[in-house]
Amino acid sequence: MKNNIASAFRLTLALLVLCCGAYPALVWGAAQVAPGQGQGVQVSHKGRVVGFEDVGQKFDRPEYFSSRPSAVDYRADGSGGSNKGPTNPEYVAEVGTRVAAFLRLNPSVKPGQVPVEMVTASGSGLDPHISPAGAYAQVERVARLRGLPAARVKALVDAHVQEPIFVLLGPVTVNVLQLNLALDTLTEK
Repeated sequence: MKNNIASAFRLTLALLVLCCGAYPALVWGAAQVAPGQGQGVQVSHKGRVVGFEDVGQKFDRPEYFSSRPSAVDYRADGSGGSNKGPTNPEYVAEVGTRVAAFLRLNPSVKPGQVPVEMVTASGSGLDPHISPAGAYAQVERVARLRGLPAARVKALVDAHVQEPIFVLLGPVTVNVLQLNLALDTLTEK
């Protein structure tokens, strides 16, 4: 019995040092060499901070490209998914409502062509990226509302397509904030 208590105490002490000391120090150290030193990379436009590179935000106005829906209303302090499964009736109805809204905004898109990320929230609820297909599906609307040729807006999307760091690791994406800032710059000229 004494041996078990001593072993349990040593194991508890070792895990305490590992989980409460070594691991947090390792994560903190990694953050110090990351862009933004763990504080996030701020995005500025015309001398003021308008967001963060890796945190999604909502764009309500139809002349902007829409972001992916957020289960946490884009609040970075409460990131998380909805925890509703794909067969949950509430979730199915919510996605159906999002599909209908997307189709109303983008009438040139057929119901079966709505990119899935445009109607479903990411696991964190803060994903700043959409797929190129999600951006291309919105080109006609944005071009019409901005008074620009669709080919010019499509070229802007093309210029903002980001390949994964390593070809096989991750999807091809478009950062919505960066795209919308470039769109503002384009229309200000």
